[in-house]
Amino acid sequence: MIQLYLVALILIAVSGLPALAGERWGERGERLSLAILLLGTGLGLAAVLAGIWQEPFPALEAAWSLPGGDFRVGLDPLAAIFLLPALLILALGGIYGLGYLPVARHGARAGRLRLFYGLLGAAIALVPVCRNGLLFLMAWEVMAIGGFFLILTEQTKEEARRAAYVYLAATHAGTLALFAMFILLAQGGDFAFPVAASLAANNGPASAIFLLALFGFGLKAGMMPLHIWLPGAHAAAPSHVSALMSGVMIKMGIYGLVRISGFFSLPPAWWGGMILGLGVVSAVMGVAFALAQHDLKRLLAYHSVENIGIILIGLGCALLGQTFNQPVLVALGLAGALLHVINHGIFKALLFLAAGAVIQATGTRQIDHYGGLLRAMPRTALLFLGGAVAICGLPPLNGFVSEWLIYLGLLSTQSSDAAFPLSLAVLAAPALAMTGALAVACFAKVFGVTFLGTARRVFNTPPIEAPLSMLLPMAGLLSGCLLIGLLPWTMMPMLEQAVAAWQGEAGVVALSKALPAPMLWLSLAALLLLLMVAAVYRWQRSFREPEQAARPVTWGCGFSAGTPRMQYTAASVAESLLRLFQWGLGSEIGGGRAIGFFPAVTRLAIHTPDLVLDRLLYPVFRRLAGAALWLRALVHQGWIGAYLLYVAVTLCLLLFWLGT
Repeated sequence: MIQLYLVALILIAVSGLPALAGERWGERGERLSLAILLLGTGLGLAAVLAGIWQEPFPALEAAWSLPGGDFRVGLDPLAAIFLLPALLILALGGIYGLGYLPVARHGARAGRLRLFYGLLGAAIALVPVCRNGLLFLMAWEVMAIGGFFLILTEQTKEEARRAAYVYLAATHAGTLALFAMFILLAQGGDFAFPVAASLAANNGPASAIFLLALFGFGLKAGMMPLHIWLPGAHAAAPSHVSALMSGVMIKMGIYGLVRISGFFSLPPAWWGGMILGLGVVSAVMGVAFALAQHDLKRLLAYHSVENIGIILIGLGCALLGQTFNQPVLVALGLAGALLHVINHGIFKALLFLAAGAVIQATGTRQIDHYGGLLRAMPRTALLFLGGAVAICGLPPLNGFVSEWLIYLGLLSTQSSDAAFPLSLAVLAAPALAMTGALAVACFAKVFGVTFLGTARRVFNTPPIEAPLSMLLPMAGLLSGCLLIGLLPWTMMPMLEQAVAAWQGEAGVVALSKALPAPMLWLSLAALLLLLMVAAVYRWQRSFREPEQAARPVTWGCGFSAGTPRMQYTAASVAESLLRLFQWGLGSEIGGGRAIGFFPAVTRLAIHTPDLVLDRLLYPVFRRLAGAALWLRALVHQGWIGAYLLYVAVTLCLLLFWLGT
């Protein structure tokens, strides 16, 4: 099976070559490129599904000329958890690109996108199966470069160039940390991965390995405060690329943390506590920053930070369970985190694809320019609503199941035999509940302002529904959300195997017992309620009177009709909540107050710069750049005597250093 999987990776990597022909082959090259991509992802999915049930797990070792061990790849259940959504979203994104960015309309730019889309997808699919540090770093670097060129798809825009270079700088800073981590992890010059739970966490390098992994993988995952590249990159990239990056690529950072932490048998309590604390900060502040956004894709990007925080809460629970010998906590925390990896990949890809349909129809990402799109794009609105319900963790969709497991893990810390430090982990439960409530408020704002009400702007081309090539991938993702939400027991065997692979032992808690029977009835009741609402809506539409025979409007004291300016905007809906988080967001809120009996026209304006990138890093680097220019002007005077003096001083320092 591993050989079949490697063949699939090669097909995915070269899938974009036919699309480079551009106008010469036209649609034929694009469709051939898509066919190769679908063949590669299909073979990859088949190999993953067949391989995870084999004993022992499929693996391949071969000699190569590079130092540091052999070429090693392996396919275990832990890798499969990350590979299944990756290959699925990669295939659906390729189909979506036919309607979103076709070669016939965009020419060579669309061809380049398909080339780097395949390279990025192949690198993502290679990372989880690597069992050698050098091979892992090679795949990691290809993934970084592929993402950089995909963000640069619209390279004529300054926003895209800035986002791409911030991403490149951040990802290479993380890669440097990973180089140091693998050097410390290497045993006798061999970069082969250790066996799960085979290393002691009380030796010197263990804590350094953990901290380097937390920084390097945390940067890729977009963990707060290391999220600096994520909002800009997701906003600037094409929507199906954003779906792949948000739904899959950032999860490679989570995979790295899970894999590295699984090498150690008894991690110190501060490892799990630190990850749990960072998860709480990422979840709460991520959704708070999302609530403050007016750009649809930046809003979804900050929700990625939020969901990475939820995953980290589950991983922190699992590490604390390892420390305090609580197998139930390990199983529930890690299973919840891994299931949320799958769930977030599905519903976040759905939301980005639906957002891309809206952006393509309107030509803008600004939420306040939308309004009333439900009439023009009813299918897209329904699909976006499904993704919104899933990301808010509401039944009967999949986000509810994974968050339920994490809640159970947090509450299990209150058992009678739990140590006092472990019992403090339950404080993350109210933070998780607040995150869900704020997510509901945020998506109520987005859906209401975007799809309900009346149009706020007259577009040159009236918005129309997305083509079938864009709707079908979204419908497939929504089906996945429903399937996991209604039948969560189907995921439990795979999660149990993944937890066992992480622990390095066969016996784990039966996760199916953690899902109580009322969950099924709750999900079915929510589904029945949705079906009843849809049936009533359909019935009302069928009996609605024709417009020409419509009843006259009741006299409203001279009020004829509202104007677009009378509707709620994205800023006005979120203002009261944003003021509660003013201490952390630092939002610049201006206007919006009617003063006096005859107030003048005023506008509410809210601007929320990123706390780390805009308020910290940019000012610091500007000052450093200014200091460097001042030093250069001071040193380079244009006098030959001064340059000779520099040479003499340098020689004296070298002689002094060699003499000592």
